[in-house]
Amino acid sequence: MLSYMSLLLARVLSGVIISFSLGNQKQAQPTEGPAHDFTFATFEDETYTLSDFRGKVVVLNFWASWCGPCRAEAPELEAAWQDYKDEDVVFLGIAYADNGPRSMAYLEEFGISYLNAPDLGTRISEAYNIQGVPETFIIDKNGDIARFIYAGITHNQLINIIDPLLKEA
Repeated sequence: MLSYMSLLLARVLSGVIISFSLGNQKQAQPTEGPAHDFTFATFEDETYTLSDFRGKVVVLNFWASWCGPCRAEAPELEAAWQDYKDEDVVFLGIAYADNGPRSMAYLEEFGISYLNAPDLGTRISEAYNIQGVPETFIIDKNGDIARFIYAGITHNQLINIIDPLLKEA
């Protein structure tokens, strides 16, 4: 009886340790606090750092040309960008593990005119712990994550998030 209990306890402890280890491997996406700063080169070979946009609201959207929900939200993002392009708002698309020609075709297909950059090495995606695409982070003027959306986003949702952030000092 004692050896059965010892074996059972050992299995339970092993399960707890494995679960804890696996849980720590995949951290959740950041939903508050300072947004991770990174440098990127756009598809047009312009280089920026996220912190270059401090003082503006940033819509950071992770997408891929092969992603169905990304394709559905692409016109919504572009429409919102057209509404805000003359205000203190920056839209930045990050092409997650997508090759250049497919990404460029996607941008052309949807008439995307805001900044977009590839993330072929997934270093930006890993910094934000993205689990899939689309994922969107709304970053306030101070560089803090104000909102995280794990799904496609609509034009109206963006307005409801961005407008209050623009009014903040």
